[in-house]
Amino acid sequence: MDNFSFYNPTRIVFGKGTIAELDNLIPKTAKILLIYGGGSIKKNGVYEQVMAALGKRKVTEFEGIEPNPFYETCLDAVKIIKQKKIDFLLPVGGGSVIDATKFIAAATFYDGKDTWDILSMQSEVKHAVSFGCVLTLPATGSEMNRGAVITKAETKEKLAFHSDECFPLFSILDPETTYSLPKRQITNGIVDTFVHVIEQYCTFPKRNQLSDRFAESILQTLVEEGSKVMKNPTDYDIKANLMWAATMALNGLIACGQPEDWATHMIGHELTAFYDIDHGVTLSIVLPGLLRVMKKDKLDKLAQLATRVFGISEGTRSERADKAILAIERFFRTVGAPTHLSDVNLDASCIDPIVERFKERGWKLGEKQNINPLKIREILQNRL
Repeated sequence: MDNFSFYNPTRIVFGKGTIAELDNLIPKTAKILLIYGGGSIKKNGVYEQVMAALGKRKVTEFEGIEPNPFYETCLDAVKIIKQKKIDFLLPVGGGSVIDATKFIAAATFYDGKDTWDILSMQSEVKHAVSFGCVLTLPATGSEMNRGAVITKAETKEKLAFHSDECFPLFSILDPETTYSLPKRQITNGIVDTFVHVIEQYCTFPKRNQLSDRFAESILQTLVEEGSKVMKNPTDYDIKANLMWAATMALNGLIACGQPEDWATHMIGHELTAFYDIDHGVTLSIVLPGLLRVMKKDKLDKLAQLATRVFGISEGTRSERADKAILAIERFFRTVGAPTHLSDVNLDASCIDPIVERFKERGWKLGEKQNINPLKIREILQNRL
C-alpha cells in the first residue's frame, strides 16, 4: 500500500425531503447566486423546493451552464458575482453545474493575469467563494471532491483543476430529484461512476485489501442496480444506491494508497472537446479499448475484477482478464451505452486530431506513464 493523505470536509445530507435543510446550512444574511443548467429544475419541482428553503435570502439566478461547462459562460457568472457582491454560490444540478461553480468560485478571487491559467498552468487557487450543492444527477462525484473539468469553447480544450479551496461546504443528495432524468442521463451517470472506480482500481496490485474491497463493492452495486434502473426509474432504493455509489466513487476514499490511471478520462475529454460527445459516452467507448491495449500492465487486477465483481473463476489469469473486459462491454450495452466510435457516427478520421493534441502537449498517461500518442492511436483504432 502506498502512503496517502486523505482529507474531505464536505458534509453530505442524504435522503427524501433534505432540500429543506438549506435553511439550516446557509447563513440567513447570505447573498446567493443560484446556478443551474437548462432549466429542468423548474419542471421537476426542485426549483420550488430550493426557493422555499432559501426563504427571504437575497437570491440572484444564473441559468445556462452547459453539459460540458464552458469557460466563457463561467466568466459571465464571475462578472455578476463582483457586480452584486455575491458571497455564497448554490449550484443545483449535476456534475457540470457543480464543476462550473467550482471554477467560478476560484476565478472570482484569482489575482493572476488570465483565469484560464487555473486550468492550463494549474495555477494555485488561494481563495474561493463559499458554496454548497444540491445534486440532481449522480455521476461525476463533484459534490464531494475538489476537482472540476471545464471546456474552453474558443480553442476546443477540456481541462481539469483541483484545489482544497473548492470542496463544497455541503451537498444535499435527495434520490427523488433524479426520478425525472432521461434514460440517456441515467446511462451516462452509471458509466461515469463505473469508470471512475476502474481508473483507481484497475492498475496493478498494492496489497491494499480495504481500498480494493471498497472499489469492488461500488462496482458490484452498479452492476446490480444498473440492470434494474431502466425498468424502475422511480424506485427509491435503486436510485439511492446509485446516487451514493456515484459520490463514493470519487470522493478520494477508494484512491487511498492506490496507484491511479485516468487515461480513459483524458482521451475521452478530447473526444468531447473535438466532437461534442457526452462525457459518459466517451468513457464507455474508450475504456474497453484501453483495457485491451494495456492488458499486460493490468493483468492481475483485471483477473481479480473478473472473479470478485463478475463471478468469473475459471481459466488462466489472461483468460479471466479477457472475460472481464467482455463483461464490462456487456454491462455498458445493458445500460444503453455505446462501445464503439461507429456507434456515434465517428470513423478513423477522428483519431489524428486527438493523437496530435497529445503529441503537442507531451503528455504521457496511465499509472505507469507509458501511454504515449502511439498507444492512444492503438486504443482508438480498437474502438472503430
